[in-house]
Amino acid sequence: MPKRILSGIVVSNVCDKTVTVNVTRQVKHPRYMKYVRISKKYLAHDSANACKIGEVVSIQESRPISKRKSWIVLGESGGGQ
Repeated sequence: MPKRILSGIVVSNVCDKTVTVNVTRQVKHPRYMKYVRISKKYLAHDSANACKIGEVVSIQESRPISKRKSWIVLGESGGGQ
């Protein structure tokens, strides 16, 4: 089974070897049939401590690294803000 890959913006890099990535997606509301934005924050493992706040990165699902961290940073997706 392939691992999921998401793209999002780094919002925090305070922790050592960990970044917080905000992933925004659009979903259709079941009643109003209107697209709404849903955002969720994921903790991702950044072994090189290379990510900066505001960068657009890709994260990939992995084995659990800690209690809340089960994603790893693949690299920059380009098009940073």
